[in-house]
Amino acid sequence: MTDHIAPELTGPRILLEGPTGTGKTYAIGTLVDWAAKQTPPIEVFVLFTENGLETLLGYWKDPKPGKPARLVPSNLHYHTVLTKPISLKALMKTADDVGKYNFELISKMQDNDRGGANNAFHKILTACNDFPDDRTGKKFGAIDSWGVDKIFVMDSLSETANAVMKMVIGSKPTASKPDYGVAQNNLMNFLRLCTQGLKSTFVMTAHIKRETDEITGGVKLMTSAIGAAISGEIPKLFSDTILTVREGDKWYWDTANANTDVKTRSLPIASKISPDFATIMDVWKARGVTQ
Repeated sequence: MTDHIAPELTGPRILLEGPTGTGKTYAIGTLVDWAAKQTPPIEVFVLFTENGLETLLGYWKDPKPGKPARLVPSNLHYHTVLTKPISLKALMKTADDVGKYNFELISKMQDNDRGGANNAFHKILTACNDFPDDRTGKKFGAIDSWGVDKIFVMDSLSETANAVMKMVIGSKPTASKPDYGVAQNNLMNFLRLCTQGLKSTFVMTAHIKRETDEITGGVKLMTSAIGAAISGEIPKLFSDTILTVREGDKWYWDTANANTDVKTRSLPIASKISPDFATIMDVWKARGVTQ
């Protein structure tokens, strides 16, 4: 399949966002299944920045009514980088400082231990520079060297943003406006690399929050990242921004929600779409196949 995709074509850039428990991580399983059926199979690399591996593996390993458990496809590779929580000792020191000093002194404090082994964002970038597969122990090179025969997934933006913010402030109990600016700039640079600098398909999961839309003045559901300033900029980077929804025991994708910045190049404009990446990837494949 990949030998016949137009060489100038890049993979889709998909932002899958929604509240907790709406099937974002679980839906990645449909992407892996689609990729496994291609000839030759497309390799999928998932970088977890939160505890999502168990959920994804459950897509295959958990038996369902009428569907027995399955083997995890061999084309799936994954790696986990978690942001180290602030230690109890550091929390105690912070509580003591807050109780003793005024805001001006607290805002000038620096956490000199925020670098090195405590810098989770640097670990994320290191993993992207030579992806280490926790499943096989192999490494697969830099994500910006991959072609359309690979798919890169990050789960999720929320904890990636947390890693960036902790890189800037560490355990400091407050963040100044310049702190936010540095963190937001680093995060946006990384997202631009993933959406504009890769040939491979890129998928990012994200949570949402209610924010005031600076254009309309109304309250909208916007991408949760670092502060409010970049929430409206993030969806612009993606070819498809899809809202994930749960209604009772049913899960859907929504590309028609007027209260969220959604868009699509490959799905219908509808509110109850089956959560299956194959729908997007089949359209992309049909557009890119050369005769």
